[in-house]
Amino acid sequence: MFTGIVEELGRVVAVEDHGESARLRLRGPRVTADAGHGDSIAVNGVCLTVVETGDGEFTADVMAETLHRSSLGALTVGSPVNLERPMALGGRLDGHLVQGHVDGTGTITARRDADSGTELTVALPDGLGRYLVEKGSITVDGVSLTVVEAADDRFTVSLIPTTLALTTLGTKQPGDPVNLEVDVLAKYVERLLKAGASPARAAGETATPYGGAQREEHGGTQRKEEIR
Repeated sequence: MFTGIVEELGRVVAVEDHGESARLRLRGPRVTADAGHGDSIAVNGVCLTVVETGDGEFTADVMAETLHRSSLGALTVGSPVNLERPMALGGRLDGHLVQGHVDGTGTITARRDADSGTELTVALPDGLGRYLVEKGSITVDGVSLTVVEAADDRFTVSLIPTTLALTTLGTKQPGDPVNLEVDVLAKYVERLLKAGASPARAAGETATPYGGAQREEHGGTQRKEEIR
């Protein structure tokens, strides 16, 4: 689990094309300082497994599904990348809960620069707009951002100078693709609503006036003390 707070702006050192998969070698001295084989590092918002580390670099394999869902397939030698290690249990959640499971790629359609920062408008792929709300969270190329405006087919975010300087978003221009991950909590809520029943009702329970639940069993009532 990540937070969307980029730790380091790394760079692609090598790309091996294996047809339906690829192997990337990336430079990131900070994120590799305590990383080893099997650890996870988010690369532009995509959770990848470390294969090898050494001299401030690491390699990771990228499978066909990831190449299809994300923009990692477009990386070339020299490309800058946003890097983040997983959050340690008990660590500070400065962004929001990020899985590193990209839902799709969007395209930047507008960039408006000002002295105080930059506003980006991003076109959404089909099906993601319903998960966005104004002042909610979205991950763009691994960066946790607050949604300023949300529509079915696009959204806007505002970037402070620090984000522009320390992430790849500082150089993104209209037409560039970006990896998107919506808030996973929205997807869970949607699935529960589609089920047409609350968890208590799905388990054969009925709500009680004091906020707990009681279960109907064999014509009788078994009370569950679940005060919330």
